[in-house]
Amino acid sequence: MPISVAAPTEHRRLAVPLRALVSLVLRGLGRRTGEIAVVLTDDAESRRLNREWRGIDHATDVISFAYDENEPDADERPVTGDLVISMDRVRVQAARYRVSPGAELARLAIHGTLHLCGHDHMRAAERRVMRAFEEAAMGEAATLIRALDERWAKAPATRRRAGH
Repeated sequence: MPISVAAPTEHRRLAVPLRALVSLVLRGLGRRTGEIAVVLTDDAESRRLNREWRGIDHATDVISFAYDENEPDADERPVTGDLVISMDRVRVQAARYRVSPGAELARLAIHGTLHLCGHDHMRAAERRVMRAFEEAAMGEAATLIRALDERWAKAPATRRRAGH
């Protein structure tokens, strides 16, 4: 089953490493891939979705929509759902955390994929588990992060303005 990436023209180059990154996380968790869509968008769309689905009226960096997380056998099923990542947040947070845009995009894709697999971070114990998975995946994803950065650098300059 495929992992698809929907992105504005300037970010379509990111599709191959993003698909590989989601696959890496799923393999690391021993999960099968179902239908997963990664959508790269902006703060306006992120805010709209966050308001509509979570009742929170501000943009968020990544929002996950798992399709069958409430099924009794969800851990046995292929992982299906959508990840929506705000590229505006990627740029701002990369500068804030002093990491490359590729590293921040990878972190958000990993984080969102973990949510699709049923992980959460509402409680301290859950946060520790999720953070450990994130750090392990980031360590394994060094080559993919470099690919994201290389492809990001080739995006048209008009859309790569810091903070926008």
